[in-house]
Amino acid sequence: MAEEKPIIAQTDKSSDEYGHGGCHGAVGAERGCPKSISLNRNVTARIQNPLAGIPRANLFKNVEDFALEVGLTEETHLLQKGALVAQDPPAFESVELLDEVEKEALRNEVLHKWRQPRSLYFTVILCSIGAAVQGWDQTGSNGANLSWPVEFGVPDTGEFATDYNAWIVGLVNAGPYIASALLGCWLSDPLNYYFGRRGTIFFSAIFCLFPVIGSAFCQNWQQLFVTRLLLGIGMGSKASTVPIYAAENCPAVIRGGLVMSWQMWTAFGIFLGFCANLAVYDVGPIAWRLQLGSAFIPAIPLVIGVYFCPESPRWYIKKGRYHEAFMSLCRLRNTPLQAARDLYYIHAQITEEAAIIGNSNYVSRFIELFTIPRIRRATLASFVVMLGQQMCGINIIAFYSSTVFKEAGAGDLQALLASFGFGLVNFVFAWPAVWTIDTYGRRALLLFTFPQMAWTLLAAGLCFLIPEENRAHLGLIAFFIFLFAAFYSPGEGPVPFTYSAEVFPLSHREVGMSWAVATCLFWAAVLSITFPRLLRAFHPVGAFCFYAGLNVTALCLIFLFVPETKQRTLEELDYVFAVPTRTHVSYQLKKALPWWFNRYIMRRRGARLEPLYHLHGATAADQVVAIKGLAT
Repeated sequence: MAEEKPIIAQTDKSSDEYGHGGCHGAVGAERGCPKSISLNRNVTARIQNPLAGIPRANLFKNVEDFALEVGLTEETHLLQKGALVAQDPPAFESVELLDEVEKEALRNEVLHKWRQPRSLYFTVILCSIGAAVQGWDQTGSNGANLSWPVEFGVPDTGEFATDYNAWIVGLVNAGPYIASALLGCWLSDPLNYYFGRRGTIFFSAIFCLFPVIGSAFCQNWQQLFVTRLLLGIGMGSKASTVPIYAAENCPAVIRGGLVMSWQMWTAFGIFLGFCANLAVYDVGPIAWRLQLGSAFIPAIPLVIGVYFCPESPRWYIKKGRYHEAFMSLCRLRNTPLQAARDLYYIHAQITEEAAIIGNSNYVSRFIELFTIPRIRRATLASFVVMLGQQMCGINIIAFYSSTVFKEAGAGDLQALLASFGFGLVNFVFAWPAVWTIDTYGRRALLLFTFPQMAWTLLAAGLCFLIPEENRAHLGLIAFFIFLFAAFYSPGEGPVPFTYSAEVFPLSHREVGMSWAVATCLFWAAVLSITFPRLLRAFHPVGAFCFYAGLNVTALCLIFLFVPETKQRTLEELDYVFAVPTRTHVSYQLKKALPWWFNRYIMRRRGARLEPLYHLHGATAADQVVAIKGLAT
């Protein structure tokens, strides 16, 4: 395991090799900077603004040197004003260099936070289309599962069903997730390195277009399995890139609400897939071919539209292309001042990251996911939230709802209608998370919704014990499954991909997201392969109760190992994940848990919880508090 070195151990490298703007070590002391916090071992749980405490003359000189080095000398004055704002976000009203238009734009970041440029919203819409492709691909097989196994001689239900057939059906359904976990996700790092975020999304869209069309023309289950493996290459690289692309383009104050659009529009894609399943239900023997092939529709605008979006400014910065990064930020922010502020602040934080990470190749970056302490904690947290998405049981419904409802006594049409209801609930209840994810936070949503998912799955499973001839049998099963979806959609639905896209430092963001998505899709493959056999062995009662227990297990893991990330810039999260895991776990068990018990069980309103994180120097989150205070 790597030795936990503080930043100050590598001062010269960070200041000389990575440019100007850092605030650490001997150089930082000369610039009047406060004492640096180790990004490997932040035992004090302080979140530090790297520009805080630098005298104005020194800050302006640093900015001037930076502008000269990266070829932005014509924007020096603008960058200096941006650096002043970034240095102390709540105090921008007192910066005499700003005119009233610029101050009003900064106020609107909080008072009218959804008032953003068209380019930003177009980018988010494009990312949403990418998510809809993912959802539609998942549910095309759901309805087709009622037909293709019979046509290809491997029925998994009825009098001719066998254990072998159940494994084959599970394997074919798992094809995209096997290919995603083993290949598609891991291609995203080299693809992003050479082609950027947009190029990777284009590549993935091609693999989400043609294999889907091919699946409609298959003549045996082996061919269908191959087309679904090819689809998985696109799904994996897309799921590893689109959330990162959205997270890197969005301002911190609304990042969660916009990045969670990945899950919301995945839910919409699932809903559209169920709609397509119903639309072609009665067309005869080719129905399953149309159900599988219809998923090509949303891939077309994704292929066409991706290059109309601006490239990620952080990817440009990573490549040293600062002028292009500034132009991209100008398209994604309301004013050039905000673009200049974000450019210099991102640069300053990345300089801090570079001091502990340095240069690396693909293999070493993967190894560092588990050896560099700051990154290892992000790896653990992303693993937990992604694993939780499979442990909660949502995909036994998304993949096999038609099969589950048939087991409950429904006919084919009834099963498809009930699945349509599930898709509708899943999509509608994802909308509240646009607001709640940045208001209550990622962690809070997970801790609230997992207990609710546990008892609703348990109730759905026990309802299978009601005699089938009783009219309440199917109705109550569907009711509790819908209620389960209503709790999933605003919590464990949007959080995992949003969370995983933001927790890794820029240097390891692609390989880190690849790890997170591969974790999610690998266990989705395991679930898809095993559930038909699990259903035969455990009966629906045992299967649902088993997943209810997994929800409780996931709740405990999230409580212990998942830090909060709401309303922090991607760079400020370095300090959050520098807090040792032992410190975080100890705080949750010794302070947060007793406080929760006293406050909500014992009803002691005077109970107070000491915060885990302490701010050193103003950060972007403080701007929200300051401006709202002035507005009231």
